[in-house]
Amino acid sequence: MNMSPASAAAETGSVAGLEAVGATLTPAVIGSMGLTDLLAWVAIAAFLAALVLRWQGVPEPARHLAMGAWLTFGVFWLTMVPYYYYDVQSPLQTVLALAALPLCAYTGYLLWDGRDSLFLLTKAVAFMGLIYLPAETIPVVRTWLIETTAVQTHYGMELLGHSPGINEGANGYQSRFDFDSDETVTGRTTYIILACTGLGSMAIFGGLVAAVKAPFKRKAIAFAMAIGVIWFLNLVRNVFIGLASPWGWFQQDWLVSFMVTYMGAEESRVSFLVAHNYIAQSLSIVALVGITYLLVKILPEILEPLEDVLFVLTGNEYDLFEALGKDEVRADGGPEQQ
Repeated sequence: MNMSPASAAAETGSVAGLEAVGATLTPAVIGSMGLTDLLAWVAIAAFLAALVLRWQGVPEPARHLAMGAWLTFGVFWLTMVPYYYYDVQSPLQTVLALAALPLCAYTGYLLWDGRDSLFLLTKAVAFMGLIYLPAETIPVVRTWLIETTAVQTHYGMELLGHSPGINEGANGYQSRFDFDSDETVTGRTTYIILACTGLGSMAIFGGLVAAVKAPFKRKAIAFAMAIGVIWFLNLVRNVFIGLASPWGWFQQDWLVSFMVTYMGAEESRVSFLVAHNYIAQSLSIVALVGITYLLVKILPEILEPLEDVLFVLTGNEYDLFEALGKDEVRADGGPEQQ
């Protein structure tokens, strides 16, 4: 079993894990942390400390600490590159992890240079960590999330005429779909890990919703909508990958030849890699954009941190409120005052 410092989509024998879209932190105590885990915890703690300093009226130290937090966050993603490239074999995740360091460093520089609007984006990332890390580090919560997702995914398979049963996966949870390797096309099956629960995406939107100022009712509705849509799409994704891998939906000869020759893939993993790393991950980007659009309809205040994201990516200022006809909404959720 190949276990990475982030959430592992490990494989051994006929078992193939559903690899992570986002990194999963696994330390139980500080002493057990690897470098990757430690960097993530330090970054989130520094984000929160910077926000506290700014709230207490000491903007300069807050700005400098936030800059360091962003740089640490970028280094965290850089440490994930070998895992995404060699273990997960995901071009998309590898490129994104590589791009994270310069983007985070630039964000930190902009904060240091006086772009205080980025404190809202900093706040959103801090809340994302607060949502994600406790669920990852509390064993009973982690177990419940993984095993509940496995049961729901199995039910989805049953609706499509497949009932393999569930047994213990290589990660120690009751999350492995017990397909008979002698009866399937590839001889492989999959098991659910924390990343397969959709928690990472839920944390992203939860952080955005929590960070902005708006009436509680609209924030609650937006959060519930985002969580519900993510849960459903994630379930469809798990069923799709969980069936495509053992039954070899993408084991066509030309595709196997290409993946083995040019991508270094193991022949029996081709269907899994195509389903997960190419189809599911590409569609997940489309889904994130769609969810963001729906969220803006309910909670246009999230446009404010998104404007800063676009500035970091392009170097250009954008007025998304005006572009989407939401210019009457202020960041405090009330009508604009002249």
